[in-house]
Amino acid sequence: MLHRRALASRVLRKNVELLLLGEKTISTFLSGVFPPEKILRGADVKIFWGRLMARNATGIQSADPADDLGMDRVALGLEIRKLRKARAKTLAEIALATGRSVSFISQLERGRAEISISDLKRIAHSLGVPLGWFFVTDTKPAAEVGRVVRSGARRRLGSVTDGLVEELLSPSIGGAFEMFLSTFEPGAVLQEATLRETEEEGYLVKGELELWIGDSCFHLTTGDSFRIAREPFRWANRGQSEAVVAWVISPPTY
Repeated sequence: MLHRRALASRVLRKNVELLLLGEKTISTFLSGVFPPEKILRGADVKIFWGRLMARNATGIQSADPADDLGMDRVALGLEIRKLRKARAKTLAEIALATGRSVSFISQLERGRAEISISDLKRIAHSLGVPLGWFFVTDTKPAAEVGRVVRSGARRRLGSVTDGLVEELLSPSIGGAFEMFLSTFEPGAVLQEATLRETEEEGYLVKGELELWIGDSCFHLTTGDSFRIAREPFRWANRGQSEAVVAWVISPPTY
């Protein structure tokens, strides 16, 4: 029992470490470990993790990194399919964006094809997620799958340098809605208004945020909440500290 807890702790720390590295760092380092056309297999993932952990001097060594990662073909294919469906993209659109055939993408989603690093990068780009999205371990108990997301295992979109980091709170992206924890850095501004065919609600967990909905501007403070229903919106954090919002979107857009 103690061994399993220690192993789970190391896996969790690895998740956090990877998520904090950022897309550019992950992509650059991954390319340095393997050639772009390298097919990812379990043993290769072990090498990637070993070198990544050594690079960041974390001193974390798992009993079996390849088993910890659990990035098998079936799981990867299911993840790609869920993302594609969430974005309302067809197999043909993904095939066109990646330069592969519809048949290959279909086989990939069913776990019957192996994928190279360069192809995985193109798929990630076409689906609007960082490459690291596919390199998060999933060692949670079976009862938690699709039900629980632990705080250290959230998937992230965006970066601090972009001014907005969004952490996926929903256990799955295949539901009727999705929930994010959005962190707006001081000085971050969304210059162009966004219009989505969605209904969205948010709760300001901490900080202050200026939010434009339609032609109206609202100054929100900790504890305030809002709703956006198919109206253009934009935001700005004029404060000196970060603003954090629990944000719900229906239907899912990420």
